[in-house]
Amino acid sequence: MNFPSCQLPLLADPSLITLAEDAGIYYTIHLADDFTASSFNPLVREAYLQTLKGAIEVAKTFLPLRDRFGDPTQPLVINMRLTRGPYVTLPKKRVYLQEEDRLNYLDIMREFAEKVTGWIGDADLRVAVENTVGYTPLQQEVLEEVLTYPAFALTWDIGQSAVHGETDLTFLQKHRDRLLHFHIHDARKDPAACHLALGGGDGSLDLRERLFLAGECHARCVLETKTAASISQSIRWLSMRDLWEF
Repeated sequence: MNFPSCQLPLLADPSLITLAEDAGIYYTIHLADDFTASSFNPLVREAYLQTLKGAIEVAKTFLPLRDRFGDPTQPLVINMRLTRGPYVTLPKKRVYLQEEDRLNYLDIMREFAEKVTGWIGDADLRVAVENTVGYTPLQQEVLEEVLTYPAFALTWDIGQSAVHGETDLTFLQKHRDRLLHFHIHDARKDPAACHLALGGGDGSLDLRERLFLAGECHARCVLETKTAASISQSIRWLSMRDLWEF
């Protein structure tokens, strides 16, 4: 939802359903990268909340597509990120205001989780929180709270995880029962590079291991490469029979 063409109400256009039916596909939704459920400004926070509420309503209309063209036993996912929020730059460090006003931040996120749970209701949807540059201790505390609500799950972006030194690995493995969504691409830490084609030889991840883990978690995988050439290369690699033989 970073893109102008993926804003509400454009996502609610019935032509998207027709296009998906013609192509035999279904959709998941990725909220804008700057989505901020925890803004201390209540007007800004409400705008983000209403955007998510609208995305949930659109996702409900995508469920029949999931049932026809995907796995109906996998909840449909709306992907979101946690932001570290605003900060003050001091001579030797950044001070993040969420950490300075921790209790207020936690209260805001609890209210957020309760609202999302109500909006989803009994629909087979989950809001899956994605790792990016590494969860801070406070973000891990928030996630522990948010994951007590069944409407929430986790997304593992395996490339981002690798680039940032696998600092989220312990937390994600601790909650592997809540892993429902994977962003799959090759990557390397030094020099840092992400969103590389599978099997292209430019990355260093054990992709096979991560894909088997996704299978064990019964998670959906999105190939998050960014060019036509890299998606074609990735599909060729995934189609290699000996890749999946023991």
